[in-house]
Amino acid sequence: MDERRSSRRVMVGDIPVGGGAPVTVQSMTNTPTREVDATLSQVRTLAAAGAAIVRVAVPDRRSALALPRICRESPVPIVADIHFDHELALLSMDAGVAKVRLNPGNLREEGVRRVVASAGNRGIPIRVGANAGSLPKDIAERMGHGPRALAEAALRQVRILESAGFSDIIISVKASDVPTTVEANEILAAETDYPLHLGVTEAGTPELGSVRSSVGIGYLLGRGIGDTIRVSLTSDPVVEVKVGLEILRSWNLAPRGIRIVSCPTCARCSVDMISVAGEVEAALDGKAGNLTVAIMGCEVNGPGEARAADVGLCCGRGGGVLVKNGQVIRRVDETEMVSELVRLVEDTLSERAKNG
Repeated sequence: MDERRSSRRVMVGDIPVGGGAPVTVQSMTNTPTREVDATLSQVRTLAAAGAAIVRVAVPDRRSALALPRICRESPVPIVADIHFDHELALLSMDAGVAKVRLNPGNLREEGVRRVVASAGNRGIPIRVGANAGSLPKDIAERMGHGPRALAEAALRQVRILESAGFSDIIISVKASDVPTTVEANEILAAETDYPLHLGVTEAGTPELGSVRSSVGIGYLLGRGIGDTIRVSLTSDPVVEVKVGLEILRSWNLAPRGIRIVSCPTCARCSVDMISVAGEVEAALDGKAGNLTVAIMGCEVNGPGEARAADVGLCCGRGGGVLVKNGQVIRRVDETEMVSELVRLVEDTLSERAKNG
């Protein structure tokens, strides 16, 4: 991994973004913000899954008026997503949001200056940025829809805020095309020191979108670019958080947690490996600890293949063997394989906790 890009630090509530702070995972609620109980429930679920910051849409006054309680009871900083109406941004800041996401290009100059003045007085940062699908007409006509145009659209928004004396800024540039997203962020990384919010917009369903996001976000993080990320998926937003955390873990940018590795299926498998791996993953979801768990499909090569793992299960006909630190410890029946492996994981975590 390349050395982390040097960027200025911006505080989103009590969460530092940029300036060498750990890369954070964000997500966005998909409940109507005006439905306070439902929105708070989803915010808490996202926070429990590992989201450090949560964004909510504020499309109307009712949504803005719901924010005071949401901000007050949320376990993580809340970001207000604003478009077109600067009064909604002002109401959101009055409500206690930790950051505002807006496009100053679709607000009147007077409205931008009012938002900037309020944000500056309160110490609230503003996230600006551009999506490839909604570039300003003059930029698109002059430069097309490529990465340079995307970066220029974002920098234009930055200049609007800077001209109003504001610099507490986070930038994002996103496209559904991975190479465009990557190159646009590389341009910004070279031309500005503002923190960068990474994401591949409209990435798609969990299966396809996770791949696109992992390639785009992962590549940039490997280059040392990026200070906070959001994986945009057509799914339950909790899935976004899980994928985002796994991207960070893959670059050792987040605590490892329980890492599950499993072999691909082949003709030697005599059990339903897909089901077994899925059951283990579900049973261990949410458990804290730094542990590698291996699930292997045969007893012949499994123990050797699982040697690098802390604990493992090597399946065979009618059952399997449990492995710890590369050594077989006992055989288990097929009906008990998953529960016994989970118990071994829990025992190992307890031992480590006792031993410090």
